[in-house]
Amino acid sequence: MTQDNRLVLVGRVAGAFGVRGEIRLTTFTEAPLSVVNYRDLRRKDGSPGLTMISGRSTKGGLIGRAKEVETKEQADRLRGTELYVPRELLPPTDEDEFYLADLIGLRVDSPEGVVLGKVKAVQNFGAGDLIEVQPPRGNSWYLPFTRELVPEIDLAGGRIVGVPVVVVEE
Repeated sequence: MTQDNRLVLVGRVAGAFGVRGEIRLTTFTEAPLSVVNYRDLRRKDGSPGLTMISGRSTKGGLIGRAKEVETKEQADRLRGTELYVPRELLPPTDEDEFYLADLIGLRVDSPEGVVLGKVKAVQNFGAGDLIEVQPPRGNSWYLPFTRELVPEIDLAGGRIVGVPVVVVEE
């Protein structure tokens, strides 16, 4: 996917709400109702996901109606479905802000200027964001996304500075 048509995760279906086909969404946007305003949500591969018709904010997300969902059973089958929008639909960021999707493809340099690889993905397995770095050769590795280990992000320059963590086994 090119920089222009990159998708950004905005929500995940948490399951059904009630018995009339409403869905519970965990949202990853500043304002949960913005997910309804995006209307046409996509799956990770870019295929159609859900077409939001309406929604209301709740603690941790929103309760909404989607054109494709009419029953509780249909809503339950969607549990865990991640929903995305094209990056260009999101509001612009401030000078020192960025979307995690903006990091994908950036070069990763050590503090000494040695090229370590490129950002392959940004993952979160429950303990915080991790930058997946794909070196020029070999397997990818993870870099915890903290200020100490990623002290510099230069979007205009197309790079980040990463401090590799060395694990010593005894």
